[in-house]
Amino acid sequence: MRTPPGPARLRDKVVAGPGGAMTDEVGVITGDLTITTTARPDGLADIAAEYTGAEETYTLTGSPVPVPPAGLRALHDQALAAVRAGRAAQAPRT
Repeated sequence: MRTPPGPARLRDKVVAGPGGAMTDEVGVITGDLTITTTARPDGLADIAAEYTGAEETYTLTGSPVPVPPAGLRALHDQALAAVRAGRAAQAPRT
């Protein structure tokens, strides 16, 4: 698989909704978060979350996921929307 053309990494700040975002390493995290979506050469993307301003990152549960035909931006936007909604948000299924 090839990663579609476009940016290889997207990063945005978001406030997690009620119930936060589920991570593999520490479970649910809440509050001001930064979400990073990074394309891999195998057509998958890693989605990570961190407390804004912190250095430690956590894997959003369900990551990695396939990059959809619409591209990395579409996947990243879906991840941001999921975290904003909360409810122990996980990586979007594409």
